[in-house]
Amino acid sequence: MSQGRGSASLTMSMVTLMTIVCMLVLLEHANAATYNVGGPGGWTYNTASWPKGKSFRAGDLLIFNYDSTSHNVVAVDRTGYNSCKTPGGAKVFTSGKDQIRLAKGVNYFICNYPGHCESGMKVAITAV
Repeated sequence: MSQGRGSASLTMSMVTLMTIVCMLVLLEHANAATYNVGGPGGWTYNTASWPKGKSFRAGDLLIFNYDSTSHNVVAVDRTGYNSCKTPGGAKVFTSGKDQIRLAKGVNYFICNYPGHCESGMKVAITAV
């Protein structure tokens, strides 16, 4: 009999622990800030300096607003950012209203339409 009670107690403890973990995850997203990349002008050329003076945290939400017929957003690594080349397997966003959560560390984004990244349509954002 006591073995059955122990199992029920263990199950309740696991349910409680999972509930607490879920609440902490939701709380982190609730405290996340939302940023419109590029400000009122949106995702366009010369946005590389846009992050200056801002403090970003992992979980913050970036909103990329742009004309989806002439731009996109590609999440790249440092090499892709510096070379303006899209590495294999990179995530390409094309909605014109993309929402991307920041990961801890440096997050790199470019537009990979020919010549756009080279003309300054790229941004690197460090999240703590």
